[in-house]
Amino acid sequence: MHHRVLYVRLPCNPIFPLGVVYLADHLHKLFPSLEQRIFDLGTVPPLDFASALDACVDQFRPTLLVFSWRDIQIYAPVGGRGGNPLQYAFEFFYARNPFVKLRGALGGFRVTSAYYTELWRNLGLIKRGLKRAQKYHPEARLVVGGGAVSVFYEQLGKKLPAGTIVSVGEGETLLEKLLRGQDFRDERCYVVGEAKPRDRLIHEWPTPIQKTACDYDYISGIWPEFEYYFQESDFYVGVQTKRGCPHNCCYCVYTVVEGKQVRVNPADEVVAEMRQLYDRGIRNFWFTDAQFIPARKYIDDAIELLQKIVDSGMQDVHWAAYIRADNLNPQLCDLMVKTGMNYFEIGITSGSQELVRKMRMGYNLRTVLQNCRDLKAAGFKDVVSVNYSFNVIDERPDTIRQTIAYHRELESIFGADKVEPAIFFIGLQPHTHLEEYALDKGILQAGYDPMSLMPWTAKKLLWNPEPMGSFFGEVCLQAWKQNPNDFGREVMRILESKLGRADLEEALTAPIAPMEKQLATSAS
Repeated sequence: MHHRVLYVRLPCNPIFPLGVVYLADHLHKLFPSLEQRIFDLGTVPPLDFASALDACVDQFRPTLLVFSWRDIQIYAPVGGRGGNPLQYAFEFFYARNPFVKLRGALGGFRVTSAYYTELWRNLGLIKRGLKRAQKYHPEARLVVGGGAVSVFYEQLGKKLPAGTIVSVGEGETLLEKLLRGQDFRDERCYVVGEAKPRDRLIHEWPTPIQKTACDYDYISGIWPEFEYYFQESDFYVGVQTKRGCPHNCCYCVYTVVEGKQVRVNPADEVVAEMRQLYDRGIRNFWFTDAQFIPARKYIDDAIELLQKIVDSGMQDVHWAAYIRADNLNPQLCDLMVKTGMNYFEIGITSGSQELVRKMRMGYNLRTVLQNCRDLKAAGFKDVVSVNYSFNVIDERPDTIRQTIAYHRELESIFGADKVEPAIFFIGLQPHTHLEEYALDKGILQAGYDPMSLMPWTAKKLLWNPEPMGSFFGEVCLQAWKQNPNDFGREVMRILESKLGRADLEEALTAPIAPMEKQLATSAS
């Protein structure tokens, strides 16, 4: 068959669609004569989704449709569909004022309606696109993948047309085999209606590929909306420097979606990709790795990459990333500043070393502080976002006081105006150690629906259990009332006023506790 591949990125926030770009680039290098097209519904007004998809399919007439579904953000901590889902949930569950509780209920209803509307709309677009393509090629096939599908592949598979190939994680080798006419069922995928997904499919390791610089001359030729993401000077464009995460954080699904094997892209190829974007006017880059420096053994790779960025002569560039700040050294800190890192996120989750251990995160908080001091000494003057998820396993007033002490120490290093506390509740996602723990402890029942937005499920999946749940609910409601535009700092201020602050040394000391052993046993 003479294949024609159409990639459709389903509507989501305006984030550069790196996944479909890399898929198209990979296949082009293998099959130079293959006809491909990228169609990004994120650049289309909502009222035009269906007609625009129809027009694209009519014009291109694909034999293979690849839909990329990025987001099913059920319990987004801030912002989102129809308002702030976390605020509405807390108003409904914890507010004492009946009018505030009613407001939360109404807001939650809007969020729920928007969520299910988006779910049905996206499923409708997928079915519509396939039906339209089969008017021209009855044998046309459908592949559905992306971040949302990788997490909820079992649930979504029940809603997709028979014959759909559901792709989990990376899709390059799956599409390659499909186009070659080879058996692809040994990849991380399954065919709807043919067989159920293999047990623990998401935990299978992806097939490694050799990543080279994306050919943006080619991409711009198959993607008419390419320039959409180049219109704003402050927009960050994604570049991937590695895949995989070796850690075991109890709540994180990245480590299973991308696999534990870290695969580093050659530094010369990463810089060559950045240079193409730079020559098109891009100055802001987001390194889209699960972690830019996932472990100390990858420090040298990061140093090599940043030094080659310096040597490339690209001026006035800026970049940002998720960074494990325990994996820095003075040389790396110096290169980070020289290459224009102007924002980074530290996902420590808690400022209590005890809780960090219990969540299996592998962080040494004392090392994080020292590395932050090194980064400040190297001249870093920009914003640090620190993610805190309160009410994690075994949270109590003592550990909250420790987190406050830790946060104040970060403020003393960078400046209080430069440290933004991002308050999350960790959320329970499928395929994680936390899910196993919740099932083992009877918090969730086997066969529960992780895509449900019903209140009795939502309260559990938000992961704000008692006895601290009501306390945190009241604190968050007070913070939204008093200072909604600086929610994170207001939460920290209220907590300190209510509970006080521990000595920093207490936060940095963590004896092994029975609960930690219990979690490790239940998740093994």
